[in-house]
Amino acid sequence: MSPFGRNFADGDRIEIAGAVIRLKVHARARRVSLRLDRSRREVVATAPSPRRLGEAAAFARDRIDWILARLDELPAPQPLAPGARLSLFGAEVVLVEATGRARLVAGADDEPGQILAAGDDETYARAVQRVVKRHALEELAALTAIHARALGAAAPKVALTDARSRWGSCKPAMGAQPAVVRYSWRLALAPPEVSDYVVAHECAHLRELNHGPRFWALVEALVGDPAPHRQWLRLHGARLHAVGAVGA
Repeated sequence: MSPFGRNFADGDRIEIAGAVIRLKVHARARRVSLRLDRSRREVVATAPSPRRLGEAAAFARDRIDWILARLDELPAPQPLAPGARLSLFGAEVVLVEATGRARLVAGADDEPGQILAAGDDETYARAVQRVVKRHALEELAALTAIHARALGAAAPKVALTDARSRWGSCKPAMGAQPAVVRYSWRLALAPPEVSDYVVAHECAHLRELNHGPRFWALVEALVGDPAPHRQWLRLHGARLHAVGAVGA
């Protein structure tokens, strides 16, 4: 029995001083450890085996001051509610409550665009998210076609995810099946040069399924030095995941 008076299973969540701790088993881990999952706004306590999950929970309890400090550093959640403002591929849009089908209206002159949607709270937020996803798929698919053509590669299928740990992925072609590239829809909220970099990164995998020198040479040929864009995602990626997040 653990010090918490119960046994734990992989994936269990516990609360310590208001902080959510997710318990995880990782067979390749050598020791109990903690890491901050910025996108889920929680801390993951990892153990090498199920029988050591209690130890991981106790370790989290002992390090609660560190945990609370790290959580406090996260950007505040940004609800998708009327009046909120977003940047979609660098263009400002304001969220507006309106009847009818949820839709994106382009801005005119110096006025921002609008996302029009109806509903209360979660219904409204889901409608706005659907609009952003539709726009993201259109823009990312167009960028993918451009970069794939520049590389002399067949255009892959493009799909969206809400992946927590990666901004894109590339599944190579298999026989008659085309390659499939998946992007986080939240790239629509990043600066356009950053989302363009992620697209170039995944398209380069159509030619090089690795991260060796030839791969990075392809990326650089498409978008120039990738370092600033990678740095931006490291510094500001949590802010993208905070959009639509629910506060404590």
